[in-house]
Amino acid sequence: MRIDILTCLPELLVSPFAHSIVKRAQEKGLAEIHVHDLRQHAINKHGQIDDYVFGGGAGMVLRVEPIAAWIDELQAQRSYDAVIYLTPDGETLRQPLANRLSLAQNLIMLCGHYKGIDERIRQTYITHEISVGDYVLSGGELGAAILVDAVVRLLPGVLGNEESALSDSFQDDLLAPPVYTRPAEWRGQAVPEILLSGNTPKIEEWRHDQALARTQARRPDLLA
Repeated sequence: MRIDILTCLPELLVSPFAHSIVKRAQEKGLAEIHVHDLRQHAINKHGQIDDYVFGGGAGMVLRVEPIAAWIDELQAQRSYDAVIYLTPDGETLRQPLANRLSLAQNLIMLCGHYKGIDERIRQTYITHEISVGDYVLSGGELGAAILVDAVVRLLPGVLGNEESALSDSFQDDLLAPPVYTRPAEWRGQAVPEILLSGNTPKIEEWRHDQALARTQARRPDLLA
């Protein structure tokens, strides 16, 4: 998978992609992540990429020219499965959406900033608008990092045990059950005996029951 990210603050995305699973995916050649600075296509020598809001009001808006120039340049080189805009009014990121995007080969992610982007970019280029939650961030960079992590970890070969992703929360509309490791007893709290029994069918039944109970208690909306 190749992911191209357009941002006015590329330095914000250095650390998230230089560690852990996303780093491993790149080292294995399973994912390429390219971060592009919108200011490389600024409209003047001062590096301007934003302007005032037509009609008045507070805040600045990213102009069409730098964004369009980058998308045109990238699309001239290859075909993209999706051009994604990270925005609070987009579709809320959930596991099924991450699963679908993990099947893509090439993605563009556009990070908004200030008051957002000129609406004409959304109408002309954007195929998917995604929100990482019902709150507002200073820009789309952290949202893009979340989306990249959620998608890249699903690529075959990225995780040491590919079955691990299948048992994550939300994969079957349930939260994950409690998990334990050594020691078997700590400060008077013992690991449930069923997990030490070696009886795999009973252990799986227990885990499902625990996942169902946890989901009912914490996220009943998932069961609906």
